[in-house]
Amino acid sequence: MSELLKPVTLGHLDLPNRLVMAPMTRSRARGGLVDELTAEYYGQRAGAGLIITEGTQPCVLGQGYIDTPGLHSPEQAAAWRTVTDEVHRGGGRVFVQLMHAGRIGHPCLYPGDALPMGPSAVPSGECLYTPQGPLDHPTPRPMTMDDIACAIEEFVTAARYAMDAGFDGVELHGASGHLIHQFLSDNTNRRTDAYGGSVERRIRFAMEVVQAVADAIGPARTGIRLSPGITYNGMDESDSEILYRELARALAPYELAYLHVSENDTRGITQLLRAEWPGTLVLNPHPRGGGEPATVREGAEALRSGLADAISFGRLWLANPDLPARVEAGGPYAEADTTTFYGGDHRGYTDYPTLTMTDPR
Repeated sequence: MSELLKPVTLGHLDLPNRLVMAPMTRSRARGGLVDELTAEYYGQRAGAGLIITEGTQPCVLGQGYIDTPGLHSPEQAAAWRTVTDEVHRGGGRVFVQLMHAGRIGHPCLYPGDALPMGPSAVPSGECLYTPQGPLDHPTPRPMTMDDIACAIEEFVTAARYAMDAGFDGVELHGASGHLIHQFLSDNTNRRTDAYGGSVERRIRFAMEVVQAVADAIGPARTGIRLSPGITYNGMDESDSEILYRELARALAPYELAYLHVSENDTRGITQLLRAEWPGTLVLNPHPRGGGEPATVREGAEALRSGLADAISFGRLWLANPDLPARVEAGGPYAEADTTTFYGGDHRGYTDYPTLTMTDPR
């Protein structure tokens, strides 16, 4: 597994290893603010080559889930500073994932019970899960040209707050059925204007967000995550291979910090993207049927084959805060407790033991 422990350059950063902590929603940011427990959680994992935080909304109407953090006010930036300081104190590097949920939201999350917005009036068919039970996502309000311009500026403002908060960069969430992905996919984007229809028009919003953020904070501090072929949150792409090949070609000249690909039993598309992407490619591998998370061995094989330059893991980092040490030792790897993924306190969050805690040697 030595491939995972080799250094690599990513944007303006020299990473000591190729083990990236994938973004994972934990729903512990009450009132949209991270706290000391969040700082402890990420600080414990500062041995990662790079940490990418949980999805963080760039505006009030960008929230899609209960108790997710924001980065659209000075108060939120100051709260995040406690996290970045803790990670940097441990020698780590951290990007914040900016996630605008788009149609994946609910009026109960917004002032005045506002409707969530999306590229078109196409409901997700999914639910918002709350302590009181599931609430159906409503049909979103189609975004006007002014709404689109505003959303792009909100990404830029959040990216600037990220710099104020001490982050090393930002990842734009263009995956998993959220707003940027909703513009990309032909089942959620039914527009007939300059932002819909052809592949060239459907990638326009993503390109404009990337360009605006890269112009504001620098391309070496900007990454983007994509999830070709995913069906999560009611997505159903009819032209994934063409769509993502063209998007990768269009993004390549920006010389971004990285392209982060989340596989969904779509290894063929990953190979197409690798061929088109001249920069650093971070892979969240799911090579097997059913989207099962990959093993450490499969991650190492993806590096060895040249498919990726770094590997992001989710559950492995959640349950193994000292993952590089475990990789070097050949395991063992703790299993994550699925009952504590979302919400709650320190249990299943900051109480996973390290090897030195479990082995008196």
